[in-house]
Amino acid sequence: MVSALMATYNRLPVSFAKGEGAWLWDTDGKRYLDALSGIAVCSLGHAHPAITAAICAQASTLVHTSNVYGIVNQQKLGEALTALSGMDRVFFSNSGAEANEAAIKLARLHGHARGIAEPTIIVMENSFHGRTMATLTATGNRKAQAGFEPLLRGFTRVPYGDLDAVRQIAASAHKIAAVLVEPVQGEGGINIPEAGYLAGLREICDRQDWLMIVDEIQSGMSRTGSWFAFQQEDIQPDVMTLAKALGNGMPIGACLARGKAAELFAPGSHGSTFGGNPLACAAGLAVVETMQEQKMPEIAARLGNRIVNGLRSALGDADIVTEIRHKGCMIGIELDRPCSDLVSKALEAGLLINVTAGNVIRLLPPLVMNDEEADQLVKGLAAIITELPA
Repeated sequence: MVSALMATYNRLPVSFAKGEGAWLWDTDGKRYLDALSGIAVCSLGHAHPAITAAICAQASTLVHTSNVYGIVNQQKLGEALTALSGMDRVFFSNSGAEANEAAIKLARLHGHARGIAEPTIIVMENSFHGRTMATLTATGNRKAQAGFEPLLRGFTRVPYGDLDAVRQIAASAHKIAAVLVEPVQGEGGINIPEAGYLAGLREICDRQDWLMIVDEIQSGMSRTGSWFAFQQEDIQPDVMTLAKALGNGMPIGACLARGKAAELFAPGSHGSTFGGNPLACAAGLAVVETMQEQKMPEIAARLGNRIVNGLRSALGDADIVTEIRHKGCMIGIELDRPCSDLVSKALEAGLLINVTAGNVIRLLPPLVMNDEEADQLVKGLAAIITELPA
């Protein structure tokens, strides 16, 4: 039978019927330990009672009105996120790509306000910012871009983690308006820059009057051991984007800005039909409140350390493992060879994992995973990896 769906994914041969906490059950009743969280989305696990209750309660009263009117939940969520992040204002969207589109538009407005005819944004190699035309152009993955040319103008690329490359551009180029960077590259292979990288970018942006845009779509909302990864370098971006875990499965994105960047949008310069509607913001509020009550950043840091220490102990003698790296619960196990076939092998063993950048096993476990489940993940994954020939 021909699928009615466009072939945008190579889907695995499984469909899930229900979930609870860190577990999913397929349509045949088989249980799987989820170490991917819907790609960093379900940080509070599946069917979390507080999120479920908030969605049900809101859906029974009001789902949508449009942004022509005031939305109480949107205002409350905006106040909560600005308080947690130190930002001033929020624009709500439906996805991370849309949040990054808003950030790119802010950068161009900032550049034009400075008299730059063609504002340019510095972006990073191996980055991922989305699949719309602007965010695809910003993304540092030629494979993802192929076939969609012509790409947009207004982006220049440098190696991730290389402050000197940014300084060289600052010394020679006069059309730069912003820098767009992930604190940790998720799709790029759990790439973690050296300490001081974000602070160095902040210093350059301050000196050059560039906007510093931090893409926290995968790293934000407690995953790296703090509410937002940029907070671990004691800096403040001008613009920050969020999505994924903000709704725990309910589609929602956010572009936050502070200072002059927060004043760039005016009525008519940007918008969204569905962004920030009562239902999505009810879920977002429940996520924020639950993470606050449970001190989720601290839990993420401890859980990440437990999993990584367990993996290093179990895989210490495995020559095929090049490196195990992590920040909180963004975990990457780099092998010395392509390993995409491990996704299917893990599925057979009842584990949900992901391989990115060709040879990096990416783990993004639910932050509600308990110690017993974390140890089960380590044991099961180590068994699969050590079965590979030397």
